[in-house]
Amino acid sequence: MKKLITTVLAVAMAHTLSAQTFTLKSNDLGGQFGNKHFGSSFGCTGEGKSPQLQWENAPKETKAFAITMYDPDAPTGSGFWHWTVYNIPATVTELKTDAGNFSGKNLPEGALNGGNDANAPGYVGPCPPQGPAHQYIITVYALKAPVQIDKGATAAYLGFMLHFNTLAKASIIAYGQR
Repeated sequence: MKKLITTVLAVAMAHTLSAQTFTLKSNDLGGQFGNKHFGSSFGCTGEGKSPQLQWENAPKETKAFAITMYDPDAPTGSGFWHWTVYNIPATVTELKTDAGNFSGKNLPEGALNGGNDANAPGYVGPCPPQGPAHQYIITVYALKAPVQIDKGATAAYLGFMLHFNTLAKASIIAYGQR
């Protein structure tokens, strides 16, 4: 009995040690958004380039990825969706700086810029009002299947569809302040 318990514990520990966590990282963001990623409206004069993002250890069953960037501190009563991109192929594990360009030309083949709360497909850089820093939650979703939605769908509707299609997700938070 003692040998059986020891074997079961050893197998459980080996499985735990070998399991890797789905992780999102960015070489561009060191905790704060810089002018490169800030928007160029509402008094901001940034370059409006989406940050470089990379992820690792997605579940083996992943068929596609999606990314969202959300500001829960925006003075709207419902936050502000700055960027959504979906149907990133499962073989892709990085988006380069400015992948969220409105042209869509910087995205991997098959990936689509979704709507944001500025009613445009692509990345809208942060431009918080004067005052305390805003947090921007960037999340990558490992999906069971590519998302099937109309091109004009809102970020909230995409979020609804992601909710039922997610195998795993990983997030980072960066801050922006004027």
